[in-house]
Amino acid sequence: MKLKQALAAVAALACMSGAYAQTANTFYVTTGWFHFSPQDSSDALKIDNVGGTTVNQSFPGTGAGISSSDTFGLSLGYFITDHLATEVELGVPPKFDLNGEGSLGAYGKLGSARLWSPALLFKYYFNKPDAKFHPYMGIGVTHVSFSDAKITNSNFINSAALGGPTSVSTDSSWAPVFNVGFNYNFTKHWFAGFSLSYIPVSVIATLNTQKQTQVGVISQKAEAKIHLNPLVTYLKVGYMF
Repeated sequence: MKLKQALAAVAALACMSGAYAQTANTFYVTTGWFHFSPQDSSDALKIDNVGGTTVNQSFPGTGAGISSSDTFGLSLGYFITDHLATEVELGVPPKFDLNGEGSLGAYGKLGSARLWSPALLFKYYFNKPDAKFHPYMGIGVTHVSFSDAKITNSNFINSAALGGPTSVSTDSSWAPVFNVGFNYNFTKHWFAGFSLSYIPVSVIATLNTQKQTQVGVISQKAEAKIHLNPLVTYLKVGYMF
């Protein structure tokens, strides 16, 4: 009888310890919803050159900002140890509005662009592997770039700052990612979680204009540096293999 009781206790302990384990060599996948909330500011719009001649003329009081946006997200992760995991986060590129600020605020929406920002993170999970609740802290890197950038506001296109058909392009850059969050394990495989990331990053938008003048069409190049610095939240559900 004592032997049966001991075996039963061992079996119960084994089931309990494995019920919610996040252990080394475990793979997981999550899906959910990203919300991007830029903490943005910008430098003044600057005309670099007109007709090939350098002018470096700034327009004090001008600026541009980026709207918030939401998108579908996905992540793939792997537990290197019981507490340390590496994770790749991806999302459908969200569409952002480019808005005028300062003296350009009267124009409202200036244009739009889509953001690409895949991230590689390293996360440290607290609490024991068999706990249900797992808070974590992480750090990583992301590559930020934009596509489908365009100026759509005809009043801004025909303003004194531009004065003709304008195309827009942006640079790309690497940036650090600072991340905190938690997971809550419902079963051995299924869990849900929430995370908050901060990404200190700036981009330069270059505006190439075919400026209409009294002497004909002259090429003009202008730029605006936008400090995005977004807060990114991720509400997710996941599955561990």
